[in-house]
Amino acid sequence: MKPEKQLVRSAFARAAPHYDAVADFQRETGERLSAQCQMDSLPARVLDAGCGTGHGLQLIAGRWPKAEIVALDFAAPMLHQLPPGTSTLAVCGDIEALPLMNASVDLVWSSLAIQWCDTGRVALEFQRILRPGGHLAATTLGPDTFAELRRAFVGVDEFRHTNDFIDETRLRTALGSAGFDLLTLRRVGMQRHYPDLRSLLASVRELGASHVAARNRRPGLMGKTAWRRFSDNFERMRTSCGLPLTYDTYFILAQK
Repeated sequence: MKPEKQLVRSAFARAAPHYDAVADFQRETGERLSAQCQMDSLPARVLDAGCGTGHGLQLIAGRWPKAEIVALDFAAPMLHQLPPGTSTLAVCGDIEALPLMNASVDLVWSSLAIQWCDTGRVALEFQRILRPGGHLAATTLGPDTFAELRRAFVGVDEFRHTNDFIDETRLRTALGSAGFDLLTLRRVGMQRHYPDLRSLLASVRELGASHVAARNRRPGLMGKTAWRRFSDNFERMRTSCGLPLTYDTYFILAQK
């Protein structure tokens, strides 16, 4: 495994014990994805790719109660948090190299997981394991995710503080190149608000989403002066609801 991917895995493994307590955005995203997932056929076998602590499993079981469900995540501690009594096959594995046979799944469900991967490689893997006519229902993050963080760091330093998430053109290309027929692609700016900066940053960290790829990343903690400037910049964005944080979210429905 590449060192960068191992760091992402470690971040989510650390987040697993308290992930559900701060995962309201993930829950809302999954519920929106479920509402969008309109298909003519009933899937017999569903893969939840990047299942986390299992919120998606409950949505899948509610929509398709007769389906066999495979729950896959590359952070084993996440699988340990799956709801008790969940009748699924839990697999620790990498969605860039799925441990499933060709044409073995009717629906791939993946909510807020593929943004940590090579999207083109993941799309090819999803295409490989889907049966003819099978569907992909997925969400991922777009380039305006954490835009407020980037704005708050302007004039503070020259380091990189957020990841670069995929734009719509590259997302469409990745899916098309893998052979998918894109049925629906919606982009929604979903905001969360926090009473103060520390709680905002803690929510990102506790979701495991704080790992930043190595290129031009700050090597250590920022000093007091930099923190004060960063905090002041963020305070200027405060609304009556609190400090905002944007998750630029794509909702995808595609067919093999």
